[in-house]
Amino acid sequence: MMKEITWSDFEKIEMRVGTIIEVKTFPEARKPAYQLQIDFGAEIGIRKTSAQITERYAKEDLLGKQTIAVINFPKKQIANFMSECLVLGAVDGGEVTLIQPEAKVKNGLRIG
Repeated sequence: MMKEITWSDFEKIEMRVGTIIEVKTFPEARKPAYQLQIDFGAEIGIRKTSAQITERYAKEDLLGKQTIAVINFPKKQIANFMSECLVLGAVDGGEVTLIQPEAKVKNGLRIG
């Protein structure tokens, strides 16, 4: 059973739209993953993250794709890499499908 959160809990989560501008293979990760750089616009800037999305996406298919990420988690060390945000995806076993806007929107827009 999921624990309910309050509206004020939800308001603390900073989910923003960003565009993937760089994708690298991440051989040091325990599970297959990419290192991503995501542009969240002038106000937020570029953030790095690691994502286990190699089953569904080729590196070249991710470039220029918009996605949604939580940007106000603390930084997290993953192997030799510091993750600065968490991309959101629908998880089905080992396959993750990125959550993205239906149409291209301005980088940095808040999800709410």
